[in-house]
Amino acid sequence: MSSLPEPAHVIADDTEALKVAAALAEEFRTGAAERDARRRLPRAELDRLSASGLPAITVPAEHGGADVSAVTLAEVFRLLAAADASLAQIPQSHFAYINVLRRQGTQAQQAFFFGEVLAGKRFGNAQSEAGTRHLQDIRTRLAPAADGSYTLTGVKHYSTGALFADWIPVLARAEDDDLQVAYVPRDAPGLTVVDDWDGMGQRTTASGTVRLDAVPVPADRVVPHHLTFRGPQLHGASAQLLHAAIDAGIASGALAEAVTFVRTKSRPWFESGFETAAEDPLLIQRFGELALQVRGAEALLSAAARAVDTARGHLDEDTAAEASIAVAAAKVAAADAAVETGSSLFEVSGTRSALDALGLHRHWRDARTHTLHDPARWKVQHIGRYVLNGTKPPRHGLL
Repeated sequence: MSSLPEPAHVIADDTEALKVAAALAEEFRTGAAERDARRRLPRAELDRLSASGLPAITVPAEHGGADVSAVTLAEVFRLLAAADASLAQIPQSHFAYINVLRRQGTQAQQAFFFGEVLAGKRFGNAQSEAGTRHLQDIRTRLAPAADGSYTLTGVKHYSTGALFADWIPVLARAEDDDLQVAYVPRDAPGLTVVDDWDGMGQRTTASGTVRLDAVPVPADRVVPHHLTFRGPQLHGASAQLLHAAIDAGIASGALAEAVTFVRTKSRPWFESGFETAAEDPLLIQRFGELALQVRGAEALLSAAARAVDTARGHLDEDTAAEASIAVAAAKVAAADAAVETGSSLFEVSGTRSALDALGLHRHWRDARTHTLHDPARWKVQHIGRYVLNGTKPPRHGLL
């Protein structure tokens, strides 16, 4: 949970958001490898993030927030992920559940929860479940109580951000099987967060287990998420845009580390005839290829964010579909760039770069772990169907 000594700063606009993100990224870059190596959870860094006001930048203007563009939000995540991909991953769900409130929350719910966010409070998540038939087979139940409230029962996995949260949005099904989101305080009776995440990458996200044992939920803390998908929506595109930004950030961070390493530590191959590795034409060629891949991913990320902003301004079936497809393209390209650059870092840097103490392998491990979030092959399928046959993508919230 956050432990802010005073209310968080309120960021005024997009320009300030980018300035704050760039400064924090530089701060978080220092110590990122050490946090990963020791699996030191970034509680202090998250409190710095909360105090900066960045987690509140999508709060609507009528509620006192900066309501920044998708272009700005994506760049904020890219900057943070280039410094520390684990740290950038933690608030991804926070912004997704702000969007749920924007779309389906009542005025009273919005006023309360946006006020919490502006004060520096954090949302986690409890949505994914293990051992079910598929991702959308949600078995956590929201059962009605006699007094009009509810109780939550179930077990959630991959609950990124829950350990550090003030509020944990829980994805559950009601008696009629409709999808609901219950916003539950981190210290609610019957709610247990278990720090049992042991992934090879994104090691400090604490993406562990949340257990819900008849957790009481007042009626005014429940939001009808199923209504989101009954018309054109940007829930999936907005959430996936941030995943794409994280991958693009990993790619740019890995490339920057490779550049520094080759310039300062790598030796030239004896056959090259050059005094420094940075003069080797074969390395120059490879760096050019990697830079093209990273730049391509960043360009597609920007294009996708602009498509989301366009759809926000005029949401209909066509703009929503175009946003989803643009984000899918960005996610595929960014995932490829992150995995390729994280791996090629060693190819271009040489044997010494493989030393465990340097921690350079965290980029590839983070990329390989994060890109498993949802399969790129299905995104390519939806892009192909859209381009060839004009088939609009589904509204399942993951595209």
